[in-house]
Amino acid sequence: MRANFIFSEVWIGLRRNLTMTIAVIVTVAVGMALLGIGLMINSQVSTMTNYWTDKVELSVFLCQKDSAFETCKGKPTLNQTQKTQLQQTIEGLPEVAQVEYEDQKAAYENFKEQPNNKVFLTVIQASDLPDSFRVKLKDPDNSQAVMNALKGQAGIANIVNQREILDTYFGFLGKLQWMALGVAIIMVIAATLLIANTVRLSAYNRRRETGIMRLVGASNLYIQLPFVMEGVIAGLIGGVCAAVLLIITKILIFDGIQSYMAQPLGWDTLAGVITFTMVVGVVICILASFVTLRRYLRV
Repeated sequence: MRANFIFSEVWIGLRRNLTMTIAVIVTVAVGMALLGIGLMINSQVSTMTNYWTDKVELSVFLCQKDSAFETCKGKPTLNQTQKTQLQQTIEGLPEVAQVEYEDQKAAYENFKEQPNNKVFLTVIQASDLPDSFRVKLKDPDNSQAVMNALKGQAGIANIVNQREILDTYFGFLGKLQWMALGVAIIMVIAATLLIANTVRLSAYNRRRETGIMRLVGASNLYIQLPFVMEGVIAGLIGGVCAAVLLIITKILIFDGIQSYMAQPLGWDTLAGVITFTMVVGVVICILASFVTLRRYLRV
């Protein structure tokens, strides 16, 4: 009988405040979806950062005939003996882990393998690409020391630090992540206020019933339980809607750009994000309901 009464009260509360309940569900769904997207971006950035940290290299490009680099003007190109000596010099630096020489032919083959370079293959030949050394560092944070040591060396046209390129890329993703989390926090606050307002209206509309229950000796928990369950149901439905939005986001966006990602976002990560957002949504609903009832449920 008690269970039937509680569920009937929950149904009455949801039916009486249908518009507010729908508003709570939509707000929770959007807020939790944005929170989940922020967590997905954070996971993707962390995974890619860990993946690329060990693969960051310095590209040391050598001068060639008719080079456009200002550092090569008036300087002769290096012969094979000089290139070997320069490689030994780079390998002798304490910050360097490995050095690989890449001639024009190898550089052209690597250039052809890049999907975004197919348009340029009609105008670029192997002779247009310079010889280079691919320098793998023991610690990518020490790249500046290696660049300073090689600066001014004869035959070096340019030194490209891949870490700077990655920092720009990850910096953009980081800003996107914080923007998503910021909007999610605003939506969570809005959802909390909506839930509190819905519970307050429901408690006010049923003040006579709760007064009678108090007179016949019903406990505070028994009186508050239907209102809390209304919030929980709204939070669960909103969480399910958010889960659907997150799955669609992964399929349409994250899977769509996985060709550009060394480590694509996995379904296990998405499952963890969905679980977390649903728990957060339900907890917010429960806390908002309890806090509101303590203040407004006066009979």
